[in-house]
Amino acid sequence: MHMADALISPAVGGTMWCASAGLIGYSARKLRQEGDDRKVPLMGVLGAFVFAAQMINFSIPGTGSSGHLGGGMLLAILLGPYAALLVMASILTVQALFFADGGLLALGCNIFNLGFIPCFLVYPLVYRSIAGRNQTKQRILVASLVAAILGLQLGAFSVVLETVASGISELPFGTFVLLMQPIHLAIGVVEGLATAAVVGFVWQARPEILGTIVSSRPKIKTATGRVAAVFLVSTAIIGGVLSWFASTAPDGLEWAMQRTSGKAELAASSNTHAALAVVQSKTAWLPDYDLPVADRPVAGTDARQPAWPSVSAGKSLSGLVGGGLTLIIILLFGWALSRRRVSWLEGDRHA
Repeated sequence: MHMADALISPAVGGTMWCASAGLIGYSARKLRQEGDDRKVPLMGVLGAFVFAAQMINFSIPGTGSSGHLGGGMLLAILLGPYAALLVMASILTVQALFFADGGLLALGCNIFNLGFIPCFLVYPLVYRSIAGRNQTKQRILVASLVAAILGLQLGAFSVVLETVASGISELPFGTFVLLMQPIHLAIGVVEGLATAAVVGFVWQARPEILGTIVSSRPKIKTATGRVAAVFLVSTAIIGGVLSWFASTAPDGLEWAMQRTSGKAELAASSNTHAALAVVQSKTAWLPDYDLPVADRPVAGTDARQPAWPSVSAGKSLSGLVGGGLTLIIILLFGWALSRRRVSWLEGDRHA
């Protein structure tokens, strides 16, 4: 559900950039106020894990489409909404800059759709209400399913609204929304089951981490080394090996676009789009999560479909490098927040 720049007008893209920047600033301030530096390593590890997990597109039977995990709900459950939004923003930024996955102009839209909606709307209003204080495997499963489905439905609908409001594409509202919502319903079911499985593992290994469900200002009070190690190993396996087995079918957004307009990708329509495309072409070291290859066909738009499984050193490198970059960026961000909090406390004491 990563939006490309061609769907978004500069006005809508700029507005959503401002909205997402405000959300990032607000979340950073709230996280700094929590004062829990022990959460930062877990944020980094989970960010790397979600990055790798998003590389695994799974086929939707009978549709010719595929989907991948969003991860926003999983992050919100394990980290709380403020840390989760910051982690999701880091993931999406790495994907857009270094892998050309999602547009630079559309980055604000993607952070809002994949970060704000699950973390700030669905998690507190739906997941926490269903999971409750006395968690069980059954409650986690039901809450994860309902929240993931609702989060993707709202996110998909937001994509349609942002596209139609931009008015630069040939995607009519009625047809587009009738294709987007059902395909993301199927994707939401898979995401809900995957989220429940991961949350269930953490609930058994370190139930204290899930204290974010009942605390508005959560603190991780126990060591999370074993959990972090499992996520790191899983990241390496998923990004380095399992990414070879990702479906080559177009994802839900591309599939809906193709059936609405006959095209899985739309051409840039302004100088702003062209300029940002040039910037992205220079920053994307591993476009489409692979080594650069001239004239690479887009899945679903060319008869020369890539081989499956795609046993590729470039794919493995992308998974490992992307996960590593995400981890480093989040750790640096957490360090900066910690330094700023210490400076603020020292200044307050001197005053």
